[in-house]
Amino acid sequence: MTRRIRFTSWHDAAGLGGGSHDGTAVTDGALVLGTPSGVREYDDPHRDVPSQKYEYAVWTSPEVTPGFDFKELVASWNARTPGGTWLEVALRATGRDGDCTPWYVMGRWAESDQEIAPASVPGQSDEQGQVDVDRLTLNEEGCWSTYQMRATLFRRPGSTATAAVSLLGCVASDGSTDERDASTDRDGAAGTVLDVPAYSQRLHLGEYPQWANGGESWCSPTSTSMVLDYWGLGPTRSDYAWVDAGLVDRFVPYAARHTFDHAYRAPGNWSFNTAYAARFGAVAFVTRLRSLAEAELFVAAGVPLIVAVAFTRDELEGAGYDTYGHLAVVVGFDEHGNVVCNDPASHEIPSNDEVRATFDRAQFERAWMRSSGGITYVIRPPDVPLPQAPAEANW
Repeated sequence: MTRRIRFTSWHDAAGLGGGSHDGTAVTDGALVLGTPSGVREYDDPHRDVPSQKYEYAVWTSPEVTPGFDFKELVASWNARTPGGTWLEVALRATGRDGDCTPWYVMGRWAESDQEIAPASVPGQSDEQGQVDVDRLTLNEEGCWSTYQMRATLFRRPGSTATAAVSLLGCVASDGSTDERDASTDRDGAAGTVLDVPAYSQRLHLGEYPQWANGGESWCSPTSTSMVLDYWGLGPTRSDYAWVDAGLVDRFVPYAARHTFDHAYRAPGNWSFNTAYAARFGAVAFVTRLRSLAEAELFVAAGVPLIVAVAFTRDELEGAGYDTYGHLAVVVGFDEHGNVVCNDPASHEIPSNDEVRATFDRAQFERAWMRSSGGITYVIRPPDVPLPQAPAEANW
């Protein structure tokens, strides 16, 4: 059975101008805080500071009907948050019987940790669904057919600063997994390997342990850094001047800090990583792909992908380690269609030279689909076109 996936986004004046505005407006193609609709007090559970009052405004999307009953939703956003501003993103679903879930908060986020500690919100679980860090999973009994997305923009009272949200998106999926051995289709990328710089998370073991034990769990920000560097984007030396000058690849600890989810206690939040990438001018979102055949379309278009995968060393030959959850960059395919990756955890001896690895196509695809349902970060400059999407568009 073909997996059902659809990605929907609002990313321009027309899209963001639709929906319901309660104090928000669209300026220069971005959603901004216009006239505040109220004041809310926020007591940040992750910072030892007094609670703070914020003006806020709210945008709510139109109802989205993907065309199938879905079980999982993952949100994305691209935004800039100047000093004193931040945003909250939430989702809710409605069943065919009219039953509506509460709003589930998918993240409280700012581009730095100076105003709030960016975090997912644990403890959101009821008879209709539950949030697991960056993913909303709905109960199996419900026939969930539509959803809405909500963005709440905050700023300190009296300020004229505003978050500027350039993209809000969500991928809906039916929750099925595909245990096929490998995609039989080929889409023209065999023998194509993109020149994506290679960085090892293992070079950062023990660095800045306040952000999840240093490089031990930095696969996601390291992968995101590789793709940003491929596009010539990312933080400047002045941005990461606070990072110890004696460390290599100082932009990796910087990325770990600025993708860190203070509730999850790790920098692996999918939505936070794409939001981080967008700070530097990229268009970035989380989606799901159905197969490596779809991944080949991106590689053929010159767009590397970051994928979420889990496996044991027996399930993925050549990896040499076990993982319950990992991110790696798909940079191409060899002449036989096997997957070429920049794997930031590759080899126990830390070295950027050992990051490039080739994995058996069938084994890699099976692990990717089974473990994450094809979760993928798509990161690219706005002037780089994506490949033609399928009829049931997942990008």
